[in-house]
Amino acid sequence: MAGEPQDDCLFCKIVAGSIPATIVRETETTVAFRDINPQAPTHILVIPKAHYKNAAVLGAEAPQLAADVLAETQAVADEEKLESYRIVFNTGSGAGQTVWHAHAHVLGGRGMEWPPG
Repeated sequence: MAGEPQDDCLFCKIVAGSIPATIVRETETTVAFRDINPQAPTHILVIPKAHYKNAAVLGAEAPQLAADVLAETQAVADEEKLESYRIVFNTGSGAGQTVWHAHAHVLGGRGMEWPPG
């Protein structure tokens, strides 16, 4: 069920504290932590504490929570002193989603080209 923790979800386990992560921010509804495979000098994931399988489901079923995630990306960028940064939501395996829990990548600290990868 959407919003409920999933036993087999890596990010739900991070939220629960059963898997360690380098947490940089936490609010009542979100957690932000450093990516273990960074693709830029700053690469932080911002996730809702509640489980939604991707950004599309999160936006459709919990728009205020989606807004919380997006607001936290700005807070992360501010704390990391990023003047320019990219926010990426991968939705579906064809777009590179590998963890089925909605999450935003905050990437910065280097120039970003367009179009991406």
